[in-house]
Amino acid sequence: MTGPLCDIRVLETGTLLAGPFCGQLLGDHGAEVIKLEDPGRGDPMRQWGRERPYGTSLWWPVVARNKKSVTCNLRHPEGQRLARELAATADVLVENFRPGTLERWGLDYATLSALNPRLVLVRVTGYGQTGPYAPRAGFGSIGEAMGGIRHITGEPDRAPSRTGVSLGDALAGTMAAYGTVMALHARQRTGRGQIVDSALYEAVLAYMESLIPEWEIGGYRRERTGAVLPNVAPSNVYPTADGADVLIAANQDTVFARLTEVMGEPALAADPRYATHSARGTHQAELDEVIAKWTARQESGALLAALHAAGVPAGRTYTAADMLQDPHFAAREAIVRVAHPDFGEIPMQNVVPRLSATPGAVRWAGPELGAHNEEIWGGVLGLDAERRAALAADGVI
Repeated sequence: MTGPLCDIRVLETGTLLAGPFCGQLLGDHGAEVIKLEDPGRGDPMRQWGRERPYGTSLWWPVVARNKKSVTCNLRHPEGQRLARELAATADVLVENFRPGTLERWGLDYATLSALNPRLVLVRVTGYGQTGPYAPRAGFGSIGEAMGGIRHITGEPDRAPSRTGVSLGDALAGTMAAYGTVMALHARQRTGRGQIVDSALYEAVLAYMESLIPEWEIGGYRRERTGAVLPNVAPSNVYPTADGADVLIAANQDTVFARLTEVMGEPALAADPRYATHSARGTHQAELDEVIAKWTARQESGALLAALHAAGVPAGRTYTAADMLQDPHFAAREAIVRVAHPDFGEIPMQNVVPRLSATPGAVRWAGPELGAHNEEIWGGVLGLDAERRAALAADGVI
């Protein structure tokens, strides 16, 4: 096994997305991620996804990649005992149940750290482990709304919108993985693990830039603005002669000057209405109209080539088909193809970020339920075949 976390064992006990996304990120960089799943149906993500060819989820192979699946009924006393034994061998335990659930199961931090003082317990929830809302059920959509991103997403004349992915869950999982690595680094000095508390709404809040002081100090409340960044111009989507929309981001003074050269109107860069960042922001609508009239006469391919040659940030809005055909994606292997029992192979996004000396990798797609029972229960805990069979008969594994 390779990757910077190749000496780290992670137990993943959560379901759906936020906790498992944390596990995915850690597994991408080499951690041995052992996913404990309910023996009856496994993680519901096995059934989730917009498209399910052959009755198989296309989401599961991605979020469960690089993980080992073992079945373990955490609601059964014997399953809880097995989890404690496995935690004694681990570096990290990731969970995303409601606060108090691990405590009811005898898997609380006090119990686990007594067995394994070096264990890092990563807890991903809607509202965190403390505070008046901690007991509430929390999904990513609620965290996005409470954290602020929903209110500012969408068109100004419509209700708040959502992004097309589970952004809140992904942000909470990313913060959880970030916290995990920091806790492991601190353990090198202290010899002890700790609790990582990642709340969905706080993960979203962390990305809200200056939204809070803008309101309290400036008296300004951010609102939905669609594709436009208020007071940042030009930075918008513009039409072209062949019907394609092109994004142009030329809001810096020097970049705007380069754009005006491409437009054949260098005098615009000296025009008092557009000469500074502040002035362009004040006259944003009329400047966008000037640029849109120009781009509407250009073919998108030639337009983009000219903008790129001049050093003006610009591009198309990609779909999956665009990504699969793009030479830059191919050159950097941003999309990899992984062997899969039903599809032969399945394309998916590669590991990020890229490390030069100890790179991560997608080693396998999400496994079948219980595919690693013998390796973990037999090999790691040393349970013989007779014991494993008895546990399976009792619905424990």
